[in-house]
Amino acid sequence: QVQLVESGGGLVQPGGSLRLSCAASGSFFRADSMGWYRQAPGEQRELVAVISSGGSTNYADSVRGRFTISRDNAKNTVYLQMNSLKPEDTAVYYCNTNGWRSGRPYVSWGQGTQVTVSS
Repeated sequence: QVQLVESGGGLVQPGGSLRLSCAASGSFFRADSMGWYRQAPGEQRELVAVISSGGSTNYADSVRGRFTISRDNAKNTVYLQMNSLKPEDTAVYYCNTNGWRSGRPYVSWGQGTQVTVSS
């Protein structure tokens, strides 16, 4: 199993910045993809950004240009730098890893961290 521990959420004013971190442990492989999803109240969970083991990234249109995903493979950690935050970015943010184990796909989720953008 892969365990994920997130940190860095909180309350920030519109236009502000936050940095989320997620450390993976257990049976995490550096070949695994890592990413961030979010879920606002009453909404479905949605992709925010993902990064492959080689560093290729993909972003939701709503955050492209404002958010940056990165990973430190030596620390098995993925980061999400969030700038120019908007009230509509308010959500619980979940860390995600996925890959293959013995020919089968797996997905792991963190417990979530609350991000609130409000004045």
